[in-house]
Amino acid sequence: MAGEFSSSHGSLSCLCGSAKDVRLLAYSISQTSPKGFRTINELSHVQIPVMLMPDDFKAYSKIKVDNHLFNKENMPSHFKFKEYCPMVFRNLRERFGIDDQDFQNSLTRSAPLPNDSQARSGARFHTSYDKRYIIKTITSEDVAEMHNILKKYHQYIVECHGITLLPQFLGMYRLNVDGVEIYVIVTRNVFSHRLSVYRKYDLKGSTVAREASDKEKPLRPSISLVALFKLDPMKYVRSATSSLSRMVLGIQSLALLVTGDHAAGVKLGSVTCMNAPAIAAPTEAKELPTLKDNDFINEGQKIYIDDDNKKVFLEKLKKDVEFLAQLKLMDYSLLVGIHDVERAEQEEVECEENDGDEEGESDGTHPIGTPPDSPGNTLNSSPPLAPGEFDPNIDVYGIKCHENSPRKEVYFMAIIDILTHYDAKKKAAHAAKTVKHGAGAEISTVNPEQYSKRFLDFIGHILT
Repeated sequence: MAGEFSSSHGSLSCLCGSAKDVRLLAYSISQTSPKGFRTINELSHVQIPVMLMPDDFKAYSKIKVDNHLFNKENMPSHFKFKEYCPMVFRNLRERFGIDDQDFQNSLTRSAPLPNDSQARSGARFHTSYDKRYIIKTITSEDVAEMHNILKKYHQYIVECHGITLLPQFLGMYRLNVDGVEIYVIVTRNVFSHRLSVYRKYDLKGSTVAREASDKEKPLRPSISLVALFKLDPMKYVRSATSSLSRMVLGIQSLALLVTGDHAAGVKLGSVTCMNAPAIAAPTEAKELPTLKDNDFINEGQKIYIDDDNKKVFLEKLKKDVEFLAQLKLMDYSLLVGIHDVERAEQEEVECEENDGDEEGESDGTHPIGTPPDSPGNTLNSSPPLAPGEFDPNIDVYGIKCHENSPRKEVYFMAIIDILTHYDAKKKAAHAAKTVKHGAGAEISTVNPEQYSKRFLDFIGHILT
């Protein structure tokens, strides 16, 4: 959750790069609050109640700091921190099998990592340093909706024993600096903390305006430009000329390849022209773009899981979606991440070869990210896993492909973005889109019952 405090005004801006508000959130979560309030740190000494009371769903704890002298270069002298429903979220963390101390360490031991994903609403995302949790900025309307559904959400989690594809809500907070407020919510990461995701989809079961924008999609081919050029130069030219900008990039990149100037930044699977900024890929193109329904369909993508896993997955999905329909919630998505086992193995081999080449160049410093005096990372203390293997207690959404899959893959799938209520605003949007696209168009804005049925039908068809 990295952001920035303006040095001239002391105000908090959007989460977009600096680590100052990360330290602020970490400081607030880890400290003991004033008398009468309970932070995560204090709650570790509080006995878990037999049952939650109605007031627990309205409760909050606050910290207000004025003119403190600690770490002034990194944090403002005046700020407020608020934790919503601390006992409820503590209870939810327990039901999801998350230890409170581990949760606190994940958020506070080291700065979270910025994520290039950005929701259409403008929400920003960060990942905890150990990649176990997602920290997302939300609106005050989202906070109100979370309060509206929290009691029923908690009851549902109790009834399903924490086994669900719904977002695992673990904490909700507010930061206030000089009257500027930022709300954040913490959830379990859908993707693995150790297996890289190479393809990412946001699926709603709708086809109207459901594709990633050209500027979001990366311009690079999926294999080495050098290898592709050697095999078929014209094939590369054709792949690079789908637009004028791609044509320019392709021709200039080919010039680099022809002249043999690979030191200028041509790398496996991408073009990074470090010494030629004029032909570098546009900054808008994302390393891991969020592809959508039409991209999934047009690429002929399928999810290859066996019958047992398919049955269990669809049963959980059906129950979760029916619950969301009862709450009149819609516009949610199935987030799908695909790990390519063979590609990961190949990259690991290449990485080891590169490490061997650079072995003599080490300056003796410690690896970036883990200070020499920091406690060991418990995630890395477990025995090493084989390629494509994962710990189901941590990567709870992971499913392996079946034996006859054309590629050896691991899928990470869960429902996200469930805080949209079908209110008057959404009904008006539905009417407007129906007029624009026609009554039979698969628009995303439909009533919750229709949305849930279409969603289930679509997901059922992509599993094979």
